[in-house]
Amino acid sequence: MSRKIGMWLYQNGGGDKIQKKIIKKLKERDIKTIANINPRDAIASNGIMYNKNTGNKANELDLFFSYNAGEQTQYQVFLYQALSRIIPTINSYEAFALTEDKFQTSFLLRNHGVATPDFELCHRDDSAQLHAIIKKWDKMVYKPTDGWGGMGLTKIENEATLDMLLPLLNQMDLRFFYVEKFLDYDNTDYRVDIVDGKFVSCYGRKSSGTDWRTNISSGGSVFMREPTDEVVDLAIKASKVCGTDIAGVDIIYDREKEQFVVIEVNGIPAFATPEQEKMGLNFNDKKIELIVDLIDRKTTKSKKHKKKKKKGK
Repeated sequence: MSRKIGMWLYQNGGGDKIQKKIIKKLKERDIKTIANINPRDAIASNGIMYNKNTGNKANELDLFFSYNAGEQTQYQVFLYQALSRIIPTINSYEAFALTEDKFQTSFLLRNHGVATPDFELCHRDDSAQLHAIIKKWDKMVYKPTDGWGGMGLTKIENEATLDMLLPLLNQMDLRFFYVEKFLDYDNTDYRVDIVDGKFVSCYGRKSSGTDWRTNISSGGSVFMREPTDEVVDLAIKASKVCGTDIAGVDIIYDREKEQFVVIEVNGIPAFATPEQEKMGLNFNDKKIELIVDLIDRKTTKSKKHKKKKKKGK
């Protein structure tokens, strides 16, 4: 086969079956896939990055498709960054790193006219600023700038709650505090999947009766939801601003300002699980087709670039 890619895709929640479908469709386009390439098993020696178990060299790939949010470590991310400098990756490392940081994402979106919750970043020692913020907003949410699935999100109801939380936060190795205004919304959101600038799907998530977060891992549940054109356009714009090839954009309706706002851009949005497919979420095939088209286009360009570079030597 003329083209070859590496793939690291999560295997739980039906991911193993998704991987097989993608590999089959890529094979139909004469693209070979080396699956389950976990950067944890990689060694970088001089200018070569290779798998210590198989000997496969990452440098020889035409593209690396990284799609595993739950197993990322600093070592894996570090190698991902290096690899993205020599071959195409999906997503690019720059887009991946951006969407992993909630402040950087919100800051960029705001500067491109995309509505987000009001937010502030302040130094970890500036507790006076945090008190000023809670007085201004009444309620706010402390968010770790990295992480996923709603982990670490803390709702701060008043100054008393803030005073109780600060000693705990100060014991952690934090450089700064990132907080967002707690919005008046209906405890539901839109999850909009975008691939290559195209709308794939939308579904809703709602919080449980005991938790305000809509994240599934935090007790939220999925329901069928049709997006408006405004929601789809907002998601596409957010994905474009962040430079993501693949994105899951989370959007809520701010009842106070009467507008839709982007609360997060996820660089590795999950496919529908088998259970979710049974309830009607049937976007996996469309998403797979768009991802395969994307890989096809990028590897064709990569192959041409390699040939041109080889002729120039």
